[in-house]
Amino acid sequence: MKNRLFLPITIKGKNIRNRAVMPPMVCFGMADNDGFVTDKHVEHYKARAKGGTGLIIVEATCIQKDGRLSNDQLGIWSDEHIPGLSKIVQACHEHGAVVMIQIHHGGLKTPTSVADIPAGPSIDKNKPSRELTIEEIENIKQNFLKAAFRAKEAGFDGIELHGAHGYLLNQFVSPVTNHRTDEYGGTLEKRMKLSLDIIRDIRQELGNENFIIGYRMGGNEPTLKDGIKIAKLLEVAGVDLLHVSAGIESPDIPLPQPPSNFPFNWIVYCGTEIKKNVSIPVIVVNGIRTSSQAALIIENRLADFVAVGRGHLVDPAWANKAINKMESIPCLECKPCKWFKSGELCPGRSI
Repeated sequence: MKNRLFLPITIKGKNIRNRAVMPPMVCFGMADNDGFVTDKHVEHYKARAKGGTGLIIVEATCIQKDGRLSNDQLGIWSDEHIPGLSKIVQACHEHGAVVMIQIHHGGLKTPTSVADIPAGPSIDKNKPSRELTIEEIENIKQNFLKAAFRAKEAGFDGIELHGAHGYLLNQFVSPVTNHRTDEYGGTLEKRMKLSLDIIRDIRQELGNENFIIGYRMGGNEPTLKDGIKIAKLLEVAGVDLLHVSAGIESPDIPLPQPPSNFPFNWIVYCGTEIKKNVSIPVIVVNGIRTSSQAALIIENRLADFVAVGRGHLVDPAWANKAINKMESIPCLECKPCKWFKSGELCPGRSI
C-alpha cells in the first residue's frame, strides 16, 4: 500500500500531488526596497517544485509598503509586482507543484526602519507605537483584497493570510495585544472581525471556485481551546486550508502541553487537535525534518499535510528523496539559523 504521504489531494479543483508542503520562509537579502521578485527568488522556488514538493507557499509578501517586516521583503502592494510574481508561479507549475502566496502585514512588529511609528490594534506599551483608526483598518482590508486580486492575476492557486507569529492579523485576534473597545475588540468574534471581513471580501470578489483561501493561525490564542474556536470560525467564514503554527504567548498562561507519548512538540500537537475539530484540511508545522516523521503524521491521519521548512531549505529535493526512500541533506541546526540572515550563509544548503 502506498505511503499516504505521497497520495494526492484536491482542494478547490487543484490537484496537489502529495502531502509535503514548503511553508513560507522569507528569503532575506534577495529583494530590494521596492519588493520586486529577483532571479534568485525564481530559482529558489523552482528548485523545490522540481524536487517534488506538492504544495509551495511563497514567503510572506507584504500588502503595503509601510507594513513590511524588513526593507527587503517581497511586495504585492502594486500591480508592478505582478509580472515578477508570475515568474515564480510559472516555474512552480512547470514542475508540477501547486503554489500559493502568503500575504502579510507586520502591524506592531514593523521595524522603525520601515515605519517611524508602527501601528496595530492597540498601543504596545513597550515601544513607540500607535493604535490604528477605523479608517486605516478599512484601508488595510482593501489592501488585503487588492493583494489577493494581484495574486490571482499572477496565476497563484490561492493565498494564505498570515494570522500567526505575532503579525497584524494575529495582533487583532489575540487578547494579549488587542485591548480595543470598539467593534474590533472585546469578544473573540470581535477580535476576529478584521480577519473574517477580509476572508468574506476575498471570497465574494474572487468567487468560490478554483482559488484556495488559506489561513496561518496560532494554535495558542492564548490557549489551545481558543485556537480550536478560531479554527471553527475560520472554517465557517470560508477558509479552505488551515496552517497551524504559533500565536502570541500570554505571560500568565502556560503553553499547551502534549501528552508524554506524543512524539512532536506543542505546535504540532495544537495542529493535530485542531484537525479533530474541523472538516477542512490542516497543515502541521514546526520541527519536522525527516520523511519518517512526516509519514508518521500522515499515516496516522493526525493532519492532512506536513510542512517541512528547514528540510526544504537545505535540500530542494526533500520530497523526491522521501518518495524514493533516500536520505535528504540534514539541517545542521545552526543557532541562530544562518539561512534566515542570508541563504548564502547556510552551510548545508545545496542551492
